[in-house]
Amino acid sequence: MKITVIGGGPGGLYFSILTKKAIPDCDITVYERNKADDSFGFGVVFSDETLSEFLTRDPQSYDLIRSRFAYWDELDVARNGEKVRITGNGFCGCSRKTLLQLLQQRCREEGVKLNFEANVDDVSQFSDSDIIVAADGINSSIRDKFAAEFGTEVKMQNNRFVWLGSTRSLDAFTYFFRETPHGTFVAHTYQYEEGMSTWIFETTDETWQKAGFSVTDEQDTIAKISEIFKEELDGHSLISNRSHWRQFPAVINKNWSKDNIVLLGDAKATAHYSIGSGTKLAMECAIALADSVIKYRTDTKAVFENYEKLRRNRVEVIQHAANVSLEWFENMDRHIKHDFMQFAFSVMTRAKKVTFENLALRDSSFTQKVLKEFNTRTENENLKTSAAFTPFQLRKMKLDNRIVMSPMEQYSAMDGLVNDWHLMHYGSRAVGGIGLILTEATAISPTGRITLGCPGIWSEEQVAAWERITDFVHLNSTSKIGMQIGHSGRKGAVKFPWEGNNEPLENAWGLMSASPIPFNNKMEMPEEMTQEDMDIITSEFVTAVQNADKAGFDMIELQAHHGFLLASFLSPLTNTRTDEFGGSIENRLKFPIRVFREMRAAFNPNKPMSVRISACDWAENGITENDVVKIAEAFKEAGADIINVSTGLTVENQKPAVGRMWQTPFSDMVRNEVNVPTITAGYIQDIDQINTILLNGRADLVALGKTLLLDPSFVRNAQAYEQHKADNLDGLGIPKPYSFATSHLYPYRAGERKMMEGMKKALKPLTHKK
Repeated sequence: MKITVIGGGPGGLYFSILTKKAIPDCDITVYERNKADDSFGFGVVFSDETLSEFLTRDPQSYDLIRSRFAYWDELDVARNGEKVRITGNGFCGCSRKTLLQLLQQRCREEGVKLNFEANVDDVSQFSDSDIIVAADGINSSIRDKFAAEFGTEVKMQNNRFVWLGSTRSLDAFTYFFRETPHGTFVAHTYQYEEGMSTWIFETTDETWQKAGFSVTDEQDTIAKISEIFKEELDGHSLISNRSHWRQFPAVINKNWSKDNIVLLGDAKATAHYSIGSGTKLAMECAIALADSVIKYRTDTKAVFENYEKLRRNRVEVIQHAANVSLEWFENMDRHIKHDFMQFAFSVMTRAKKVTFENLALRDSSFTQKVLKEFNTRTENENLKTSAAFTPFQLRKMKLDNRIVMSPMEQYSAMDGLVNDWHLMHYGSRAVGGIGLILTEATAISPTGRITLGCPGIWSEEQVAAWERITDFVHLNSTSKIGMQIGHSGRKGAVKFPWEGNNEPLENAWGLMSASPIPFNNKMEMPEEMTQEDMDIITSEFVTAVQNADKAGFDMIELQAHHGFLLASFLSPLTNTRTDEFGGSIENRLKFPIRVFREMRAAFNPNKPMSVRISACDWAENGITENDVVKIAEAFKEAGADIINVSTGLTVENQKPAVGRMWQTPFSDMVRNEVNVPTITAGYIQDIDQINTILLNGRADLVALGKTLLLDPSFVRNAQAYEQHKADNLDGLGIPKPYSFATSHLYPYRAGERKMMEGMKKALKPLTHKK
């Protein structure tokens, strides 16, 4: 069996070692374009988990690496001279040059042939090889030559970064943040051997331009950076090694193989250095590729299929986390405004993988500081109260906790009238302890409904039916209840979802929208709204808000999301008008803002109003971040007390990137760019996620949807899990007939949590500290 490896980086070398060790008669040759002792980085990082994998796969490599690494268990976050330490992280740094030399040594020991200063652009010379491994880095010439076959996509990220070294010793991995008149800079730093440390400096392109940096002028870069980080460098100099400013290329390949060629390392997929996964990813993929070769030998089809099966999902998960992390750094100027502990917590939880509970298990002293600062800032007397169970006030409405029931259609009304189903639905969640209930979208008119089962608020009979529900909520709980008021627009007159997705009714009423664009090819063409239509609709919204006030609602939310009537004006995908209501975002805002202003003027001034918007259409040429900021600013100026930030469902051909807490970055953007309270939602499933979102400042309230459909007691269980008010159970607001259950629930949930935390601690990788 003959294998050719193009690229002598850590991935290619480690693959060669493992494969040759398992198949001694296999002919493996490595071709590297650089010299054996060339290295264009300074240090690389491995976690305890990765080190454990190295130990089991090739103890000799592990022993060599371990003998030369710098280990740390601590991570510091520093900003403008202020610093906090977080322990329990378990990482090591190793010189990249040393790592390559150690792996080269192991290759020779196993009989792998190494060729240096051997640049390969044409693989046809290796036609006799069973497998050709393209491990030739980010700028892989082999991958680029067959980019169409591999389905290669390379997206250059916005931030600028430069990789430097220093003689300053560091006893922890440290993020040094510095604010300057030009903007924020960060240094990602760690020691990798005695007397040497890596310093990766990063900033936004805008800040880089303002500071007057040049891509290749290394001396100018060192002079300017040394001045910015003068205190952090503590008299030590910076060292360059082809240290040019770059923008990170995010590389993905739809196919990892072509014929007998397979991609490995950065040629295959990149992960942003902010989560320290580049070399780790390459070497872990090298393990999977070696395992596949060992199992299937010359059956290349089976080898490559198994390789992707073992690693595709894991690589994509890491890439997603890396992309979320790099997005955080692209918005440093937004986050730097936070109080220090909140800022440090935001740094630690930026990729969403790490949560409050994860950090508490590593270093409870840090999470206690974060929680104390949050409670102090929110003027909560008990400094240990979980973020989710701190009060929140909008105008005269005070919420007991920050958990919201998201509007969820029930399709159970008759002629727009709510009934016993709705009393049970909303009442049970109120008794279950929800801080704020938001009703399903409630129509301003019969033709404003989405389905025939949607409720309305256009008649006195409907007011009375809703009042029965609000009375129950107020009498039997401490929950507050708000009504979402809206008009379906071009998405109306459809069947129930279990009868067909966005299928029109047989006798559908006429639809209207900002522009005559149907939602899909099954639904009828909506009429473009006229000025007269706008006047009528505005009047109906005003009547609706007055009726909602009479029905006893504590709050009103305006529906301006998901492509419904008002939202259709906001997105350029649904608004192609050429009059004063189309074109610029200022024009597209005119009608929705008019509706909101008139509703606000007609509503009780002591009660708050929210507006729900879609901050992304998940479709090409859709709404922009700049549009969203202007929309939020306009509603805030018009009197919105809080913005409920959602995304998508504007057009049928959307491609959302769904995942855990997937919509929180949009809430983060609105909240911290516009300085307005926000509600977030989107695949949020447990109290730990809720606390994490609140503590890192991504939202002020967290809305749950499907999570609450089959668990009306989610909040009660979460309170017991957190032992909230364990010393004052009467203060939970639990109705007396149910209050006796706390004596069972609280110790049960406490025991359950203790057991789970014990399991997590037991599963933590063993330390590899020398």
